[in-house]
Amino acid sequence: MAQFDTAQVRRYYDRHTSEFMSIGQGGHLGAIHRAVWGPGTRSRAAAFRYVEDQIATHLVQLADRDGLINPHVIDLGCGIGSSLCVLAERLDIRGTGVTISSVQTRLAQQRLADLGRSDRIQCIEADFNELPDDCDGADLAYAIESFVHGPDPERFLNQCARTIRPGGLLIICDDFRRPVTDSTAARTVDRFCRGWHVNSLLQPSELRTLASTAGFDHDSTVDLTEYLELGRPRDKAIALFVGLCGWIPTVANRFDHLVGGSALQTCLSRQWIGYELVVFRRLG
Repeated sequence: MAQFDTAQVRRYYDRHTSEFMSIGQGGHLGAIHRAVWGPGTRSRAAAFRYVEDQIATHLVQLADRDGLINPHVIDLGCGIGSSLCVLAERLDIRGTGVTISSVQTRLAQQRLADLGRSDRIQCIEADFNELPDDCDGADLAYAIESFVHGPDPERFLNQCARTIRPGGLLIICDDFRRPVTDSTAARTVDRFCRGWHVNSLLQPSELRTLASTAGFDHDSTVDLTEYLELGRPRDKAIALFVGLCGWIPTVANRFDHLVGGSALQTCLSRQWIGYELVVFRRLG
């Protein structure tokens, strides 16, 4: 059963998005997701765009294979629309961003207008488990660090199967649970889930099984965990703050994103959780 309903996840992002943009290290780029220092990455800006680079590569390959012109791309959990803007700078796409946060929707629409992208990209306020009909026929859909928030992964994948055309791609980049039995690991994973409002922290095999049932073929998985920044000075400062004050209920509630993020750092460094980019192809 999901720990958090849609309204709770919505409030989480409505409450924290301004902080993510103002003090997050990728905020000036519009990036809410993590920096990935993958092979060949030489700057922090490039690290924050590494995942989009991988998505762009898959999209180019898909377009070449199927002879696509102006493919339709959907960002499932689009934040303020930054990832779609990056893709639109490089490729001739039509983009639809979906977020449950009214705050993010407003910021995304303003960003699109400021960058002159509103003619090619739209960002709408909607639940990615209840996508509107005009999202159907997507050539590629992706979810960057948003899948875990969904309360029902089976429903998410069924929605994606309805939305993505046969032969199209679904790309999920997110955290995945590793098989551990240690009680300390279990408590820390739970602290991460509670802090970040996570519902669907699956093992990779569980995701592949659900995706297969929904009508997807597993194409590839790349483990990006080793390319994440762990143990930075700011992370150590946050861990100290959480250790001293995180047990206080009012602090834990107000700074839930910091409590959860600190727990995630521990989980990633101890390999209790991995960060992977998974690609599926729609059958049919």
